[in-house]
Amino acid sequence: MSSDLVIVYHRQPYEEVEENGKIVFRENSSPNGIVPTLKSFFGTVDHGSWVAWKLAEDTSNPGFDRVVKISDSYGDYTVSRLPLTAEQVRGFYHVTSKEAFWPILHNFRERYNYDPVDWPNFRAVNRAFAEAAAAEAAPGAVVWVHDYNLWLVPGYLREMRPDVRISFFHHTPFPAADMFNVLPWRKEIVESLLSCDVVGFHIPRYASNFVSVARSLFDVDDIERVRVDDDFISEDTGLTERTVPVVVVHNGRRVNISTAGVGVDVDYIRKMAALPETDKHVREIRAEMDGQQLILSVGRTDYTKGGVEQLESFGRLLEANPDLWGKVRLMHVSVSANRSMAAYAEIQDAIEQTAGRINGRFGSFDWTPITLISRAVPFAELVAYYRAADVAWITPLADGMNLVCKEFVAAREDEDGVLVLSEFAGAAVGLGSAVSTNPYSHRSMDRAILLALRMERNERQTRMRHLRKVVAKYDIRAWGEAQQQAFALAGKATTSGAD
Repeated sequence: MSSDLVIVYHRQPYEEVEENGKIVFRENSSPNGIVPTLKSFFGTVDHGSWVAWKLAEDTSNPGFDRVVKISDSYGDYTVSRLPLTAEQVRGFYHVTSKEAFWPILHNFRERYNYDPVDWPNFRAVNRAFAEAAAAEAAPGAVVWVHDYNLWLVPGYLREMRPDVRISFFHHTPFPAADMFNVLPWRKEIVESLLSCDVVGFHIPRYASNFVSVARSLFDVDDIERVRVDDDFISEDTGLTERTVPVVVVHNGRRVNISTAGVGVDVDYIRKMAALPETDKHVREIRAEMDGQQLILSVGRTDYTKGGVEQLESFGRLLEANPDLWGKVRLMHVSVSANRSMAAYAEIQDAIEQTAGRINGRFGSFDWTPITLISRAVPFAELVAYYRAADVAWITPLADGMNLVCKEFVAAREDEDGVLVLSEFAGAAVGLGSAVSTNPYSHRSMDRAILLALRMERNERQTRMRHLRKVVAKYDIRAWGEAQQQAFALAGKATTSGAD
């Protein structure tokens, strides 16, 4: 059965596990996250499809069904699974996406690695995704493509199926032209994106950067701009824009530019926070802290997340403030990435060495300044720590959005706690009541965390109340509504001369 909505995303929309010798598709263990959110859109159409990849030794005889039918709480939908070899995945994802694209997207030019890129492999994988989407899409269907590792899908799909409406959402930052144009494949990438009906970004800055890149490479006309909503103009972040492009025209095609930051499932987080077992865990954490202040930092092991810089700031804090010894602890959760990738192994080693050095310098028999956790923490446990923490310290060097800070705010039913947030996280443009910090500045980082630790209760609550209003207003449902509006725009005339 052809589909009215086809979602193209590299991950499969379920957990594939073996039970009693059989492979079963288990619904995601937590409804909080991007995959469950995307699946919720299947409830808006008669039939939906999802396109993802699956590892296979032999792509011509993969040993699994290419197309499977799924029935879960989100409805009935089809999953088209592309068989890719380990070498194809390595070239497409681990090398091209992570070693070439990722550093450029996050403005780390010095980490960009062009030499090992197999561009024909990246093209072939993207074309395979486009072919699968074309096979699944009904006439006039919406095909919703997600993220930078599928940049070429829209261009191939437009050639195969000119009738479909193509929407693309970019989950990472999008850099300015001086950075993006380092990529030797820049024209091919941007030309593909300009074949979309809608290109979506988290915040206005990324949309503006994309249009600037497009104008540097192609004749792009009739750029329509509007003023950014006051909710997303913050004086304390380097990512604020006053106006944002909403339409460009390329080769007679109208391309709508959408900006809407992904939110969190506020209702779900509040329910988790209110559970009796969560209350019990919070009391246990606070009892174990024995009056010490708890700083919580949660992120992935990635050079963009600023983990080492944050730990070094904590060390400087203790060095300059001996009165804090024995009175504050940092729980630093840095989920270990693929150690087979040299860049991530290097960062993990640096985090462990820095934490060890600080603990050795300042720790005692009854006080360990830093608790370093390198495993994924179950979400229920994490919510308890959100509630128990005095400060959430979220300071990436660059981040497309960052949902951890929003989860922390959503969990704080007591309207207490302080959020210290990097001004270079996309979330910062809407969370102006956070304590903003520049992770590239020692003085800014050290001052922000000290301010948070010493903030009076009245100010903490005033800031938190405002943060909670913003996070609730722009939750995951609001993002979904914005995407539906974008799909509606995709259904309108796509040429500059049409009404």
